[in-house]
Amino acid sequence: MTNQVSDSELELLKIIWANGGTALYAHIMEELLKAGRTWQKNTVITLLSRLVEKGILKTRKIGRKNEYTAIVSEEDYQTAQAQTLIDKFYDGNAKGLISTLVKREILSVKDYEDLQQFWEKEGKSR
Repeated sequence: MTNQVSDSELELLKIIWANGGTALYAHIMEELLKAGRTWQKNTVITLLSRLVEKGILKTRKIGRKNEYTAIVSEEDYQTAQAQTLIDKFYDGNAKGLISTLVKREILSVKDYEDLQQFWEKEGKSR
């Protein structure tokens, strides 16, 4: 089970994942600035440290720079979080989640058709 992360921690993880799973502290700060985030250095370092403590990132010193590497892939994290959601709200039944998405029209007809094509393709490849 992958540890839960805060929204702010997830934002940092997304930057690292988008950079191939590894990023220097300076790159993370640049990307935050591009996104309009003006977080203080200490805030970012604290968030990154929490991710290291949770076993989601590891850090390495390169001279005076810190490099952060994701130990957990984006796909693995998404899978774990989706499973947690399904277990928590739908007693482990993914059909319940899909039913809710359809009933509330969160899942569009196009989304449904795309999923059907995906399932057909995946079924043939297994």
